Amino acid sequence: MNNSTKIVPRKLKGFWELMPKEQILFSSLLNSIEQVFKNNCFVPLDTPVLEYSEILLAKSGGEVDKEIYRFTKGDADMCMRYDLTVPLARFVAMHKDELSFPFKRYQIGKVYRGERPQKGRFREFYQCDADIIGSDTLSMVADAECIALFEKCFNALGIEVVIEISNRKIIAGFIEEINKNDKINEILIVLDKLEKISLEDALTELKELGIDNENSEKLIKLTKMNGKIDNLLVNLKDFCQNETFKTGLKELEELNKYLISFGAKSFVANIGVIRGHNYYTGTVFEGFLKNQHLAIGGGGRFENLCGYFTDKNMPGVGMSIGVTRLFDLLLQDGYFDKVKARDIDIAIINFDETLNQSLELLTKFREQGIKAECFYENKSFKSKMKEANKREVKYVLIVGEDEIKTQIFTLKNMENSEQEKLSFEEIIKKLKNLA
Repeated sequence: MNNSTKIVPRKLKGFWELMPKEQILFSSLLNSIEQVFKNNCFVPLDTPVLEYSEILLAKSGGEVDKEIYRFTKGDADMCMRYDLTVPLARFVAMHKDELSFPFKRYQIGKVYRGERPQKGRFREFYQCDADIIGSDTLSMVADAECIALFEKCFNALGIEVVIEISNRKIIAGFIEEINKNDKINEILIVLDKLEKISLEDALTELKELGIDNENSEKLIKLTKMNGKIDNLLVNLKDFCQNETFKTGLKELEELNKYLISFGAKSFVANIGVIRGHNYYTGTVFEGFLKNQHLAIGGGGRFENLCGYFTDKNMPGVGMSIGVTRLFDLLLQDGYFDKVKARDIDIAIINFDETLNQSLELLTKFREQGIKAECFYENKSFKSKMKEANKREVKYVLIVGEDEIKTQIFTLKNMENSEQEKLSFEEIIKKLKNLA
């Protein structure tokens, strides 16, 4: 192939890939979160990246519809999953007679959204989800467990977060009170944008939805209320007499008690937390890195999501961590210990005619759980040492004919250039003590 026909290597904007050392760190992050899920008795699940469009579009709505990757092949109308919750609902509806309830599952996988790529936002990204699905009913304890689980994930990573909690019934009840329930989704979309648009623009958009100035201002005031749950409940007691509104306050009070029982400490109330998906019906929450108002996940309750796929009432509640965005932020902030990204504990550099014996040593190292590599390409000793430096290997084992005869090997520390003469057993012991 001549140069004029070669294709320039490039990738789509907003799609993620990492260099190997960063991928090692990312995998360790996922492993830490997955262990928290396992420790709290959630079971693993994986669902297809592609679903029938009628499944994924059943109850998406809002801005999400515009971001979905949708296409056809033959007679099949398909979408790439934009989250992991709707596929979960489809799975549970299909297998409800085989599952035990409450069904607690976690899933770690890629999702796809065709939004504009920008800092911390990607078109392909990983989510770490955990959900609890009930049969007929589901206690508010499940809501608290999911929020506490969210906090535990970050505790395991040594990261401080603030979890802002609300209940959609509070705002929905006020909207009912002013007789605008037919516009609830449009109103919630406006309120969900309050941090991104001016007060004047928000009032204008609400006016276009038929809400007068007094009620618009009251609605915005309600949305901006935040603080400790106990204090907020007192302040909201006489704000609205609508029954849905009162139910939202009651559920928030109950949730607060269960969160305290679970030992959660990082939560506050914020009525402005709405979440973008229309399937949320009660509890909603978002998590932020402490001292940075950067959302890195959230979740909430969905009473009716499975209702699109079955007549069986199957309420659920879940949490999700946008782990790709989280990793990107942590990497920029220098959170990770780059030493943990080493893919090699020790590199064997052989010379003379010792390749076979070096491969035998390599095998013995690996049998001991040590990440060993042998630079077996036919290159000079100097080239192999350069390769060890490039790959940031800490230890190099030099193997020549004398080492094979005496079974005493030269172990070089590449960080400080110190060398030791040790037996294989002594080297094993030294490396294991460093693990």
